[in-house]
Amino acid sequence: MTQPPSTQEALADEGLTVRDRHALMHHEIRQRICLLDYLPGMRLSEAALAEEFGTSRTPIRRVLARLEDEGLVQSFHGVGTLVTDADFDALEQVYRLRVELTAMTGRLDPVPPDFGYIARFDQLVLRGAAIVQGGTARAFTQFDIDVFLTLQELTANQPLRQTLERLYFQTKRLWLRAAEAAQLDLEEEFKIFQHQLEAIQCALKSGDVEAVAHIQRAHISMSFNRLQQKAR
Repeated sequence: MTQPPSTQEALADEGLTVRDRHALMHHEIRQRICLLDYLPGMRLSEAALAEEFGTSRTPIRRVLARLEDEGLVQSFHGVGTLVTDADFDALEQVYRLRVELTAMTGRLDPVPPDFGYIARFDQLVLRGAAIVQGGTARAFTQFDIDVFLTLQELTANQPLRQTLERLYFQTKRLWLRAAEAAQLDLEEEFKIFQHQLEAIQCALKSGDVEAVAHIQRAHISMSFNRLQQKAR
């Protein structure tokens, strides 16, 4: 399987617009936060990030401001920008809202899956099967992010997509932190997720986007309940 280009390689494309460059940097930094590469409390240096991504500090400052609006970082005068904590109690209501809004993706401006989309999802199912056989918590988290972003394409309702994306990335670290603390049975978690993917795969091939949404909602609800039990 061909590996996608790194963020630095993608940013080297001279055909990218300013908006595209901001989106790439935002995606990369957000992903590092969700994968716990940037731990809660870590200070993010504008200068270091600007040097890494080959840009000035101004676009980095804009990306960090967007991440702050999304609740992933917080700026303090005289200190800088710090990664926020991912506390279950603080995010419990966010998780519940995410559960309810997910069901709406099948009703608000649904996008019927075409052949190309189904083929891409089939590849995700194969990738999931490989993770069941010997994946890590980190690999699974990256995979879950890719699945989430792919399923987002099934609604054309932009306000709903933006809200769900914000909620998803606010809560994503909770699962990885629980996994790294050995609070979850990873093998069981991987199998549960794979069963969800296979059910979604069947729904997509029948063109039932609303069924896809309900499968997602049920999975998120059960995942939330398992985390809730471990957090108490």
